[in-house]
Amino acid sequence: MEYLFELGYLGLFVAAFLAATILPLSSEVVLSALLLNGLSPITLIIVATIGNVAGSLTNYALGYWASLVVVKKWLRMSDSDFVRAEARFKKYGMLSLCFAWVPVIGDPLTVIAGILRVRLLWFLILVTAGKLLRYIFISYLVLQVS
Repeated sequence: MEYLFELGYLGLFVAAFLAATILPLSSEVVLSALLLNGLSPITLIIVATIGNVAGSLTNYALGYWASLVVVKKWLRMSDSDFVRAEARFKKYGMLSLCFAWVPVIGDPLTVIAGILRVRLLWFLILVTAGKLLRYIFISYLVLQVS
């Protein structure tokens, strides 16, 4: 039984990591299923947050080290999409990284943070705060509804 718990946590980490990249995955579904199967909410929240932040950090690294052509191709962004995303980031500033969890806009935000060379410490603090709060909120809802 303990083995199944470990697989659940590992599966959540992988799902959360991949969901933070351009892959159209949802870690919320995996988190909800594991919550409903009795795994520790605190451990699940921590694992999901770490996995999701690690995925965003991968996006940041891509923006930091890859050429703009590669970034646009990887994100399937047109020049106008990229200009809009960059303008949004500059308009709302680094606090926009708290919304890196939002579908569609979150991945480009984290890549642009890398391109713009946002300090890694601030990136990690803001992205982690947003993602942690989201997972806490989702866990609370799932446990209240069940």
